[in-house]
Amino acid sequence: MMNNILIGKVALVTGASRGIGREIAEKLAGQGAKVIINYASNAAIAEEVVAGIKRNGGEALAVQADISQIAEIERLFQETLKAYGQIDILVNNAGIMITKPIAAMTEADFDKQFAINVKGTYFACQQAFKHMNRNGRIINFSTSVAGAMFPTYSVYAGTKGAVEQFTRQLAKEFGPSGITINAVAPGPVNTELFTVGKTEEQINGIKSMNAFGRLGEPEDMASVVMFLAGQESQWVTGQTIRINGGFV
Repeated sequence: MMNNILIGKVALVTGASRGIGREIAEKLAGQGAKVIINYASNAAIAEEVVAGIKRNGGEALAVQADISQIAEIERLFQETLKAYGQIDILVNNAGIMITKPIAAMTEADFDKQFAINVKGTYFACQQAFKHMNRNGRIINFSTSVAGAMFPTYSVYAGTKGAVEQFTRQLAKEFGPSGITINAVAPGPVNTELFTVGKTEEQINGIKSMNAFGRLGEPEDMASVVMFLAGQESQWVTGQTIRINGGFV
């Protein structure tokens, strides 16, 4: 069932075809926003998300773009403007995680993570600075793992540390236009990105590290993003919000 909290708004969600991004896109559409479903390669899954939103009375469009490439980010924003004429909400959800000890980390591993997680997010913010409506909302993605000191997560956590810092530093550049920019930092979440490659014993051990003894779910993340995307968050900017059930 739709409500009209975000009627008249246009939202762009990167990496929106699965996991947390999909949940966010569906919730934004459920609140009345027109949503661009950005995806990297799997058109069928992205179109499935679009079809589901439309069945529920919402409006959405799938747009392929590799956010590790600045030209692709620029095209993604142009496609958004061509389709809907404006952009009000940007959720920089797309990201990758390669976990290896430092001895095994390659230059390609390092560059790929920084290209998507850092460069992609930064230059999407740059496009938002150029094209976003007044009083817009930008939500970037960090990670609570940055505070946990997990072995093998050094590069991934490093990329998210960069995201947190430029989220803080950009707040006063966006402020004169009434645009807020914040980051959310999920703890371990029950998505493919987190669970693949882990044993049940490992997952149970991680569950025990928070206050509730479970993994976070995509909807736990999306609910906080919805707050940051709405008018109620107009006095919150330059912040990183940990969504982790007391994990750290």
